[in-house]
Amino acid sequence: MGRRLFSAAALLVVVACAAACQSEGSSAQPSTTTAVAAPADTEPTVIAADLDVPWGIALLPDGTALIAERDSGAIRHLQANGDTTVIGEVPGVAAQGESGLLGLAVSPAYATDQTIYAYLTTSDDNRVVALRFDGRSLGEPAPILTGIPAGSIHDGGRIAFGPDDKLYVATGEAGDRPRAQDPSSLGGKILRINPDGSIPADNPTPGSPVWSLGHRNVQGLAWDDAGRLWATEFGANTWDEVNLIEPGGNYGWPEVEGQSDEAGFVDPVVQWSTGEASPSGLAFQDGALWVAALRGERLWRIPVAGDGSLGEPQSLFEGEYGRLRTVVATPDGAVWFSTSNRDGRGDPAEGDDRILMLRP
Repeated sequence: MGRRLFSAAALLVVVACAAACQSEGSSAQPSTTTAVAAPADTEPTVIAADLDVPWGIALLPDGTALIAERDSGAIRHLQANGDTTVIGEVPGVAAQGESGLLGLAVSPAYATDQTIYAYLTTSDDNRVVALRFDGRSLGEPAPILTGIPAGSIHDGGRIAFGPDDKLYVATGEAGDRPRAQDPSSLGGKILRINPDGSIPADNPTPGSPVWSLGHRNVQGLAWDDAGRLWATEFGANTWDEVNLIEPGGNYGWPEVEGQSDEAGFVDPVVQWSTGEASPSGLAFQDGALWVAALRGERLWRIPVAGDGSLGEPQSLFEGEYGRLRTVVATPDGAVWFSTSNRDGRGDPAEGDDRILMLRP
C-alpha cells in the first residue's frame, strides 16, 4: 500500500548500552553549544512521512528515491507522484538493536546495469549485496562483501560510491573493541571495493579492502567538491567525531577517543560531547558538511573552505524533530534529512518517522 507524501511538488523539484557504552544515544542531553536558528525562508518541508526507522536513502537518476527501513527489511520507492510504495523486502535481514537493513547506494552505471547496493545484517554477519531494480521490483540479492562483524550495537552501515566510482563501506567493531585495530578484521574500518566486490589494486594494503582503520562506529560518509572524504564517528563516553579520511590512516579507537596528538593516530577535525551529537548521516552541500545527530537531536552545518579547513559548526533545529539519522545532498542543491524516532530511543510523542527537505 502506498504512503502519500506531504509535498509531492517538493519531490518533483529534485530529486545494549548505557551512557558508559554510548552507541546511538537516547534522549537529548543539555548542549554546551548555542543553537543557530534557521532563517524563516529555510524551514524544512516534509516530503515523506509514516515511515518506520528509515536508515538508507539513495537517489535514482530519474529524481525519485529509495528508502531502506531498518527493522522490516523493506525498501520503499519514493515516487514522483508523491507516494512511497514497498518494492520488496531484502531477504535474510536479522534486525536487532542497531542492526538490520542499513545503507543503500545506487550504481554509478545504473542507467545500464539497473543495480543498487544494500548493507544488511544477517544471522551470521553484516554484508553488502547487489540487487537489480527495474523501476518496479527488486531482484534477488547477490553478496559482494561478507564477513563484516555484526552485533546488536556498532554495526556501521553506511555505503556510498566515491568520485572514483569505488564503493566505500563504513563498519563498526560490533562491541568488540580490539577489532578496530586488527587489520585482518573488517570491523571498525572504512572499506573500499570495486562494484563487483573485488579489491582495487591501489588500496593501501594489497589484497585488503581496508581503506582506514581504528574506527568505533562510522555511519556517515561524504566527499566535498575537492574529492576529500569525510566521515562521522560515534564516540564512547566523551567525544563524537568528524574525521578527514586518509588512505591507510589509523583513527585511534580504542586506544584514543577524540583529539589526542598521539603519534601514529589521526586526530578528528571536529569533536563534540556525546550529548550534542551521536553523529550518524553526513552529506556535503552548499560548501558545508551536514551532520544528522541522534542523541543531540539537531542538524549540524560545518562550513568547508577550499583548502579543507573548517568553520565553526552551527547547530540547527535543536529538539524540533527529535533524533536525526540520515542526510542526503540532492543534485539541485537541497538537503534531505530523516528522523529516527521509532527506533525505540526516540520520544514516542514524535510519532512517525519522516524525511524533510531543506534548501540552504
